[in-house]
Amino acid sequence: METIGRDLAEMQRVPLAASHVAAIRAAGSEMRYAAGTVLVRPGDPAEHFVYVEDGEIEVMNAYTGERLVAATLGPSQFMAEISLLSGGSWSMAFRAVRDTKVLQVRRGDMLRLMAHMPEMSDIIITVLSARRRKQLESGASSLVLIGEEVDRNIGRIAEFAGRNRLPCASHALGSAEAKAIAQSCSAAPNRPVAIFGKDTVVTDPTPEKIARLLGMNRDLVDDEAVDVLIVGAGPAGVAAGVYAGAEGLSALVVEDIAIGGQAGTSSRIENYMGFPTGISGADLVWRGEVQAMKFGTRFAMPLRVDALERLEDGSFCATFSNGHRVRSRAGVIATGVRYRRPSIHSLADFEGAGIYYSATENEARFCRDAEVIVVGGGNSAGQAAMFLSRVAQRVRLLVRGHTLAASMSSYLSTRLEAEPSITIDYGVQVTAAHGNDRLEAVTIHREGRDELVDTCAMFVMVGAVPNTSWLAGLVRLDDNGFVLTGSDVDASSPYETSCRGIFAVGDVRAGSVKRVASSVGEGSVVISRVWAHVKEAV
Repeated sequence: METIGRDLAEMQRVPLAASHVAAIRAAGSEMRYAAGTVLVRPGDPAEHFVYVEDGEIEVMNAYTGERLVAATLGPSQFMAEISLLSGGSWSMAFRAVRDTKVLQVRRGDMLRLMAHMPEMSDIIITVLSARRRKQLESGASSLVLIGEEVDRNIGRIAEFAGRNRLPCASHALGSAEAKAIAQSCSAAPNRPVAIFGKDTVVTDPTPEKIARLLGMNRDLVDDEAVDVLIVGAGPAGVAAGVYAGAEGLSALVVEDIAIGGQAGTSSRIENYMGFPTGISGADLVWRGEVQAMKFGTRFAMPLRVDALERLEDGSFCATFSNGHRVRSRAGVIATGVRYRRPSIHSLADFEGAGIYYSATENEARFCRDAEVIVVGGGNSAGQAAMFLSRVAQRVRLLVRGHTLAASMSSYLSTRLEAEPSITIDYGVQVTAAHGNDRLEAVTIHREGRDELVDTCAMFVMVGAVPNTSWLAGLVRLDDNGFVLTGSDVDASSPYETSCRGIFAVGDVRAGSVKRVASSVGEGSVVISRVWAHVKEAV
């Protein structure tokens, strides 16, 4: 905790310029808080930007009331979180250490100032992003999960938080930390639970409930109108969100699982230009999300589109899983693909309890010094195997075919073959999973014989199934369910579908190159055609 405090203090030594402070003063109002006043609590809407003129503000532990981090905010520093950009909620509590005078600016006014003063925006966004990273590294959060190792619902929330870059603390059931926190908020000490800010014990926890507490799954105004609805928040969808906002289009990005899509499950991408030492898919796309929010693009998740229909005036109406509807002048389909669920006996019994479809820090915690299995022969499987080899004693990569040459980048297959803790088995299939509450072993079939392999975790990364069932009847799909675009449907744009005004980019598009870089490129380029269509429709 002291490290995060020092780092935050160091970053905050780059003050806002006098012109920035003058603009904040003109847009905001002066407020005074007596020593001991709690300015915000976890879950409060992030409606204000607070610039400290005099006094001192500290981050407060919502459970004990003590100071959470060593550093405090003093004159010339500001109190804000990344949720300011999106209109979400505060994740931590802040309290005045002594009598404090601040300048307080409403969120909308502050975003307008940042749009007109890019130097100020750069400073603020750099600090907010760094704060979030330090929260993630330290676990300094008011969201506490107890018992994820024994409860799948808590495990799903941990996965949702991890993939969406939401800081949370996780404690094993029965641990001293878990008992102390449960006691502080009158929760049952021996039951798995999700707690947010002491006052909120989440009953029957789901990712949707957690998202609502953090302001991510907001209530949209029914029949609200936007210029463009972007469905899917993988690399293509987020890139489209960045460029839509930059071009002045009102854009809403919806995602039913997590920011990053399938790319967000990649622990390390080494062949993306500009990151010579590699970057995780989740971090890459999260940076894009922050960038898009800077330009005014909104995000909502987890939110699934159940139906999309064209209206008589040529606009579109999307109906979401919660019953809400949004109208848009154009749509961008960027729902990507998901891994296939292979025919493995008892597969569903262990999903989230030893069988996973992503390999991130969240899943790797359960693999330390153990033997794990990765199923697949593509780049995602290779990246997962390399990542897991850092913590697991042994990683077995199971490949159905007899070579990696056709499905995996050369640099990656060479690295796999050179890593002593990784073995590659060709011509094998997993046929069954075994265990009680969690995965304990799998059966693999090779050359007419079965072998029982003990393992605590299996990562399944095979095949690609497009997420397009909800589009049936609106746009033309190929035989595999991928969206047809361009010359295949006599459209003028390579990304326009058979329905004018609806575009498809990234892995969901038939004929696309299944790479992160190409998805980002398509999401960026398509907005020029979206912009032209929207202007024609006005």
